[in-house]
Amino acid sequence: MQRIMETDVGISEYIGHDVPKIEGIIKQRFTDFLVFEVDLDSQVIHLKSLGMPESSKKAADAKSAAVAGDTTTALSAEQPAADDTVTAETSEAKSGEQAQTTTSKAVPEVAADAVQKPAEEAAKDDEPWPERFTDSLKTFLSEGVISKLKELYLEGPEPPFESDSGWAGRQAKVSGDQAGPSTETSAEPSQAPEPEPQGRGKRGRDRGRGGRGGRGGRGGGRGGRSGAKVDNRKVLSDPIASKETRTGLHQVIRDLFGGKLETETDTYAPSTEEGSRIVIKWSKRGGGTSRGRGGGRGGRTEGGRGERGGYPPYIHFTLQKTNRDTQDALAYLSRTLHCNVKDLSVAGTKDKRGVTVQRVSLRRGNKTVEDIWKMANGLNGRRTIDEILTQRGERGVRVADFNYRKASLELGMLKGNAFVITLRNVRVDSTETLDRAMTIIKTKGFINYYGMQRFGTASIPTHTIGLALLKGDWHRAVSLILRNRPGEHPDVVAARNAWLVDGDLDRALDLLPRRVVAERCILESYKKQGGDTRNAMGALSTIPRNLRLMYIHAYQSYVWNAIVSERIRMHGTDKPVVGDLVFDESLGKTEGVSEDVSEIALEAAEGDVSLEDKAANEEAAKDDNAGRSNKRSRKAWEPPRVKVLAEEDLDKYSIFDVIMPLPGKDVDYPGGSLGERYKEFLRKDGLDPDNWVRKQRDYTLGGSYRKILHLPKELSWTVMRYTDPDVPLAQSDEDKLLGMPPPATVEDGKFLALQINLQLGTAAYATMALREVTKTETSSHYQTSLTQASEDQKYRTAEVVENAGTE
Repeated sequence: MQRIMETDVGISEYIGHDVPKIEGIIKQRFTDFLVFEVDLDSQVIHLKSLGMPESSKKAADAKSAAVAGDTTTALSAEQPAADDTVTAETSEAKSGEQAQTTTSKAVPEVAADAVQKPAEEAAKDDEPWPERFTDSLKTFLSEGVISKLKELYLEGPEPPFESDSGWAGRQAKVSGDQAGPSTETSAEPSQAPEPEPQGRGKRGRDRGRGGRGGRGGRGGGRGGRSGAKVDNRKVLSDPIASKETRTGLHQVIRDLFGGKLETETDTYAPSTEEGSRIVIKWSKRGGGTSRGRGGGRGGRTEGGRGERGGYPPYIHFTLQKTNRDTQDALAYLSRTLHCNVKDLSVAGTKDKRGVTVQRVSLRRGNKTVEDIWKMANGLNGRRTIDEILTQRGERGVRVADFNYRKASLELGMLKGNAFVITLRNVRVDSTETLDRAMTIIKTKGFINYYGMQRFGTASIPTHTIGLALLKGDWHRAVSLILRNRPGEHPDVVAARNAWLVDGDLDRALDLLPRRVVAERCILESYKKQGGDTRNAMGALSTIPRNLRLMYIHAYQSYVWNAIVSERIRMHGTDKPVVGDLVFDESLGKTEGVSEDVSEIALEAAEGDVSLEDKAANEEAAKDDNAGRSNKRSRKAWEPPRVKVLAEEDLDKYSIFDVIMPLPGKDVDYPGGSLGERYKEFLRKDGLDPDNWVRKQRDYTLGGSYRKILHLPKELSWTVMRYTDPDVPLAQSDEDKLLGMPPPATVEDGKFLALQINLQLGTAAYATMALREVTKTETSSHYQTSLTQASEDQKYRTAEVVENAGTE
């Protein structure tokens, strides 16, 4: 059987046709392909410390005080001890040294007078706002902010009443324009009150009904009175750079006002070099700390019995994985951490062959950051702390940099990825040719094809299975999934043959590894039916939904690649032409559509995240109601508006504005002859281009849009020389922290390498950028053959520097 090539999935064109071919090998070593996630604040994620974290004790102390009936509100799990999260302080450890526990830094001396005054003194003052309040706050707040805080305090704890027309107990949809009066005068819209984090209850998940309300009480349960007092009032401090100063402000507010006001770090605006802002607002009464009768039934809040230590319900940490699929790494972590894999979430999937770094969230249950660190690193008899801090992580997995957070990560909560890519054994006629090729990518971008990893590595591409599902050809889909593939593990080959050749269902299931998910689901379904294979649709439905959707999305990607190749053959890549599609941004401004709806659509277009989920995830990251329950309360989503370019529009847009639809019911096709070719392409596959609704809802396609060219956000490159192909030319974060020798180049090395640093959006494939440089097939099997035939393999040393667990 022949493996799939680029042309089999619609990849055929280049931008720099006139640039000579530059030969080079992609991903010869895992460290030749480093990937770092870029979060929503545009921060590149790196491993920062390998030491054991330590939970802040202040949140736990506050929890104990609240349960004991103390009226003074200490720093709670909802209220960061000193920063944007309840932080887990990590003890720094050098190679070969024991991890040292650290303690929080002291509050600045300048705050000493303020914090020593007990809260009871406030009650003895005749004035509602004694002068000592102002004196104590001057250390931390500007005159203007103190004035706003005084106004907030003198207004009292009762928020303005807002009628809900009898819809008591339903979650209000409060936008920035609809928010109630606020003393906040910044440009940021007022936020709705933050809901209590909720965990799992015996009667359901995330079903808590508010604070003291329960059913029909004041907390907004069933049968509550017709109206709601929504308190959107808050005061924002100026940015505070010092962590100690922020800690001091938290403590002063707590002591001066006796728990009537609460503070938290503003997590809805990205932190700057100037520091973070502190939000001050009236304390919530009857919040998530009580477990009494008024607490309502349903999901537990973070103060429930199962949330140990009084910390928020999620732990976020950084994951570095080597030569592992994202889901494979998460499955390994779930076994190591003794949790359900569904409790782990990521913002996006990363390449397998390489070293990748990204954030992960865990619904922690009763585990602390210390527990997670110990379990993930095998500090339970498998490894000593010295081994943990001096050796690489087990099975190519390393976790670090822990924080408690109120909400989980969701797919789409990232801005893109940064790459450090090393091409080896580069052959080029001159450095001028190399610079010319790289400059084209920097200024003209590259064709935004879906990469080969989108379509699998076997001889049966995933998009052919997707086409069978869309056509309702269930038996063909099953046949394609179960068919033999070259290069598979002997156990998988034996299992397939046991069924396909011998018809022995039991033996096939016994031999089939559990990691081969789709095949096992089908065969287990057949076994339940007593060996009857007629219900192929039913067997397919037992495959996990996300895996079935992967087949469908692969077909969409295949069509998109093929049509974009056709468009470039017809019109080139220099400028838009009549009939091209672009986002109609004028409609977004006039009709209230989000200005960044085009970005949401584009980043979602890779198929892993629907447009609706992408939009919801962006809002969840910015909104007070962040969390999984947010999706249930958002407004109805509308697809972005697009326009077909006419002659008079051409000078208003560039080639970087041109988009191409992925097939579905909610998209428009290009105009002119290209649109007709698009539809004809689908008809040849046996599909109706105007009907994407299926009886099986999972196979109904909505469609989306994707720019035909991608311009890197950052791009630089370096030429280096080497001789030994086993010597790494780039270094992972983990190896840096372990103190391993940095990469060393050889000035007179026999071979040339090209190291590229670039940053791309979420929907772009780095291998497609490299393809523009090398003009070479990027499929993994082809690149493997290049490595095996490469001349530099003759110069391998007997001792390999990087151990088998990583390389």
